[in-house]
Amino acid sequence: LKRAARLAPAPCRWNSGLPMNIGVLFVPQQEAWVVERMGKFHRILEPGLNFLIPLLDRIRYVQSLKEIVINVPEQSAVTLDNVTLQIDGVLYLRVMDPYKASYGVEDPEYAVTQLAQTTMRSELGKLSLDRVFRERESLNASIVDAINQASDCWGIRCLRYEIKDIHVPPRVKESMQMQVEAERRKRATVLESEGTRESAINVAEGQKQAQILASEAEKAEQINKAAGREANAMLVKARAKAEAIQLLAAALAQQHGNAAASLSVAEQYVNAFSKIAKDSNTILLPANTGDVTNMVAQALGIYTTLTKPQAVKTQDEMPPAHENSHSPATEVLKAEQGSSS
Repeated sequence: LKRAARLAPAPCRWNSGLPMNIGVLFVPQQEAWVVERMGKFHRILEPGLNFLIPLLDRIRYVQSLKEIVINVPEQSAVTLDNVTLQIDGVLYLRVMDPYKASYGVEDPEYAVTQLAQTTMRSELGKLSLDRVFRERESLNASIVDAINQASDCWGIRCLRYEIKDIHVPPRVKESMQMQVEAERRKRATVLESEGTRESAINVAEGQKQAQILASEAEKAEQINKAAGREANAMLVKARAKAEAIQLLAAALAQQHGNAAASLSVAEQYVNAFSKIAKDSNTILLPANTGDVTNMVAQALGIYTTLTKPQAVKTQDEMPPAHENSHSPATEVLKAEQGSSS
């Protein structure tokens, strides 16, 4: 029954309900009445009041100038990848020339419907199943162009063609569902990996910024320490050293100060030789290392050379004293020679 209904011609509206010629006729708006006089085309009545000759004039066709909607019956079509589809649509027409629509084709609606079905099958055969769903708009436009090229001599213009439903076989539908689920899982996996990557990048950027801020804070702290506590410590140390130098200078200016300084230099010279070869295996020794008296005499000679200008100045300032052959320095040297021997 469905096949018979699909193959049956569409109902014709041009030959049904024709008005009778009573001489005076009123044509409704958006309609065109085709009049024949003695079996030959005479004229097309315009909307409004019209006069005809009874018995000679006959209203042969009534054409509606409104937009006509036609349901295209469901049909089967095979795609480029050999998939059978059941597809139907809706066709929107308008009569542009009532004369051609009346005498150019026997049944315009049926002719346009059949043309839409054949064009649909032809266009679907050029596309694969996936492209049919993606390119429905281009498919509709192709069908409209094909219909307009063929229906130009019929006085009919196709305005739009819309696909209503596309039915695929159950097994193909299951395969499409599996493909859609696989694509969704793929997108979910990609999005999850991108989220993990972005998260790792954000964590790395945060750690980098934290390290930079920590280093800047440590740098600022060290600068503050250097500018504050360490600077004050250096200043206090410098003041203490200056005071020590002043006290040492005052002690040297006193009586027998040079002898005490000579004794201190000699002790430091001897202690320096006691630390030889403790930090390294390579040492440089003078030729007379066994002569302690000579070494002490050399140290005293160096100190005497450095303090000679000061001693001259002190002698000029102080009154002459009695010479004493037994000076403290000579006694110290004798004591050192006895202990060494």
